[in-house]
Amino acid sequence: MKKNQKTDPILTLSDLYGTDVIYTSRPSYASNPWLALEEHQCNFSTGRELIIAGQIPVIVHAASVTDKLTSLFNAVGIEKPTNILKFEDQATYEQLIKKSAYEYGKKIYFQYAHESDILDNVYYALDKNTFIAFNDKSRLHEWTGYKYLPKREIVKIDDFEESVSNWEFPFVLKPGGDLPTAGGYGVMICHNNKDLVKAKQTISKASHMTNTLIIEQKIETVTNYSVQYAYSKEEGIRYLGATEQLTDQYGYYKGNHNAQDVPNAVIQAGREIMEIGAKNGYFGIAGFDLLIDINNDIYAIDLNFRQNGSTSMLLLDPFLHDGYHKFYNYISLYDNEHFFKLVLKYVQKGLLFPIAYYDGDWFRNEIVKSRFCGIWHGSNKDDVDRIEQQFLKETQLEQRHSQ
Repeated sequence: MKKNQKTDPILTLSDLYGTDVIYTSRPSYASNPWLALEEHQCNFSTGRELIIAGQIPVIVHAASVTDKLTSLFNAVGIEKPTNILKFEDQATYEQLIKKSAYEYGKKIYFQYAHESDILDNVYYALDKNTFIAFNDKSRLHEWTGYKYLPKREIVKIDDFEESVSNWEFPFVLKPGGDLPTAGGYGVMICHNNKDLVKAKQTISKASHMTNTLIIEQKIETVTNYSVQYAYSKEEGIRYLGATEQLTDQYGYYKGNHNAQDVPNAVIQAGREIMEIGAKNGYFGIAGFDLLIDINNDIYAIDLNFRQNGSTSMLLLDPFLHDGYHKFYNYISLYDNEHFFKLVLKYVQKGLLFPIAYYDGDWFRNEIVKSRFCGIWHGSNKDDVDRIEQQFLKETQLEQRHSQ
């Protein structure tokens, strides 16, 4: 860890929202064809912001706050927060939201909008319609001030076949409307006709929930930044930093690492977008995917008016070694206990900083794989890559250990 280490993140959710609001990062249990709504992954995500919550109460799945999380936090000198509201399944999750609002008069700050039958709009800490509008991909031009835009076309789903035939590969397909996407799901990169056929199959399955599609120029990217900001009336706009996003050729998320020497033009572009958000009613944390192409032009390809996977990494900077940081998620291959001991070993070595742990052994009547997300931190990228590869080799041994 850093010399003269602080004992707090550089900013907490309670700094932004106060302590009279309740926070939940879980997507709704309702079906969404553009989001990988695997139940355990969604439950796991509820623990991701706990370490940066401050004093704000957080709704967290019980499997994300077991003694294993306590052990991991203790290993880095952090006490597990006590401001936890636990749920166990869909029924207890929705009951908890309704009881908090209708009986105790609390407002909820949602990471993802929920259906109106779960909670009336008046109980949203951030106005629900405002929140939905900002995360509507078809309105990207409004929130960028008509700047930083790749070539794009918004088409009705019935007109998609004809419109896409006029585009040359490669291009990107995205759903229009307000259904959220994450981790690259719902973003279909088409390099050739085989990719397009696969995308059309996905679109066909989702056609009952999507009225419009976006066809967008694929940028020849040199650097893919996630620049992040916080806004509150008290502090105004605050630049939190930037990460570089790691994705495969089809846009699926592979982690983030800290970005150094971010061009001022990129930081300013993000600030302009955040200013537009603040003027139109947004408050909280937002992260914008800004690309730099081979001509050094800046393009905004996605605006996330909410936290994302690397937010915690930026806010936890005081706890990390100077140098290189990488955020990623890992899942047990077979033996949950061996997986936990392996994670704990690297945390105790001061190489891996824990953010969240989903304890598969909490479940008694089904086999569930444990999950962990954290931050590798070391002096340079080569050292961290080498250490991560050793960790991955040891996770491969996990399966043999269990047989």
